[in-house]
Amino acid sequence: MTHLESLALRFTHTPHQTELWILDQTLLPLKEKWVQLTTVGEVIEAIKTLKVRGAPLIGVVAALGLGQSAIKGTCLKQLENEAQALYAARPTAVNLMTCMNRMIAGIRSNKSPEALLSIAIELFTEDLALCEAIAQNGAELIASGDHILTHCNTGGLATAGIGTALGVIRKCHQQGKQVHVYVDETRPLLQGARLTTWELKKLDIPYTLITDNMAGHLMQQNKVQKIIVGCDRIAANGDFANKIGTYSLAVLAQYHTIPFYVAGPYTTMDWHCADGSRIPIEQRKASEVSGISGAFGHICWATQDTQIYNPAFDVTPAELVSGWILDCGVFTKTDFKQRKVIQYMPLLAEQVS
Repeated sequence: MTHLESLALRFTHTPHQTELWILDQTLLPLKEKWVQLTTVGEVIEAIKTLKVRGAPLIGVVAALGLGQSAIKGTCLKQLENEAQALYAARPTAVNLMTCMNRMIAGIRSNKSPEALLSIAIELFTEDLALCEAIAQNGAELIASGDHILTHCNTGGLATAGIGTALGVIRKCHQQGKQVHVYVDETRPLLQGARLTTWELKKLDIPYTLITDNMAGHLMQQNKVQKIIVGCDRIAANGDFANKIGTYSLAVLAQYHTIPFYVAGPYTTMDWHCADGSRIPIEQRKASEVSGISGAFGHICWATQDTQIYNPAFDVTPAELVSGWILDCGVFTKTDFKQRKVIQYMPLLAEQVS
């Protein structure tokens, strides 16, 4: 029997039954509801509707969903078609592509259903280790007494492990450092307000929720010592895509001379992408900006004919980043310019070979 469990994922495999469950993140924090995903189509729907979200977790859930399909007897040709459909479910987060590439390699090698499922399980356990390494590396940058600003949600709800940026903060708390977290609400879907505060409360880490447009004021008042965010794709030159609003924080951080860090696993690196201008930015539906839906119902605050622009992510240039907190270490702008990062990432070397 195989049983995998994280904050937002449960997976069980026995000779007689395979089950994949996710915590529906659209209902948090008011309702904790677990949803079973029985088909790849349901996995794709869960990804697109943000029931499951966070670049690392999306990749892991997609892989387990494909592994489950293999165990149920789906033929190799159809499995590859399902992998391609999953690949396209969210275009910005490269972790999804990384995980699907590994599954597709197994499919094309004619691996057995059990072997394909094993690849997906390996991706889950690998993410646990990657998150732990990121947290250890990032914690060295944080001093006791720091007030840390973060954006969106980057904890256990976004990964199989303890998280990326929020994992760093969690590790500092475990080490006994006195840290306080300022949480951007993260418009338009409020991942900070709904999800990050929910996690921080469970972890008993002190926090204060702010609206996104309060961040500059906090910095001006010298209330922020560090900024740590996550990422959905890091280009070869260090530019990175993250939840919309991240770029604004980076600009503000540079003006106020506040260290600005991005945290992520090697699976978020894309060496085929030369710079941030090549990163595809997902455009989402207008209704996310004109109102909001969730466990509290639907509220609309704009007229139906309002023209709306709703990019889910923005790109932060490498020159605004103080350091990249990766699972294999903390890297500088010079490291990226000289491509030193790849020396520490054997699997990345395969991408560029």
